Amino acid sequence: MNPVFALMAFAIGVVVPLQAAVNNQLKLLLGGSTILAAMISFAVGTISLALLAVFSGQKFSGLSQLARGEWWMFIGGLLGAFFVFGTTLLAPRLGVAAMLSLIIAGQVCASLLFDRFGWLAMPLRDINLPRLAGAALVVAGVLLVNFGDKWFSR
Repeated sequence: MNPVFALMAFAIGVVVPLQAAVNNQLKLLLGGSTILAAMISFAVGTISLALLAVFSGQKFSGLSQLARGEWWMFIGGLLGAFFVFGTTLLAPRLGVAAMLSLIIAGQVCASLLFDRFGWLAMPLRDINLPRLAGAALVVAGVLLVNFGDKWFSR
């Protein structure tokens, strides 16, 4: 595993709870509207990516290929909006740690299926005992984060 990519993945993980907390504060500023907070978050992200594309010299001519895309290739933004909306809605209700533990468990379980079956042309990777054990440990972590205080406070 490339250590730079591993560090970047870790940094993304560090940013997710920050994003949920920032978007929750934006929601409060906007009168409690989770949808408006998510919309502003995506608007700022879109502007940031447009500027990055310009300053990094991206070839905008590649956008002409969009007409050849399948419908499902365009739902990434919808899925991202669901994520931002969902984390903004759930963080104050569940707590950031509980919410993210459940999100991570869902990611690990779905990722194992993507690896095993190669969905959407992802490379095939076996589901073996160590990987299943890792997923089980994540699920155990979710249980501890969400219910550990009830189990161990007696």
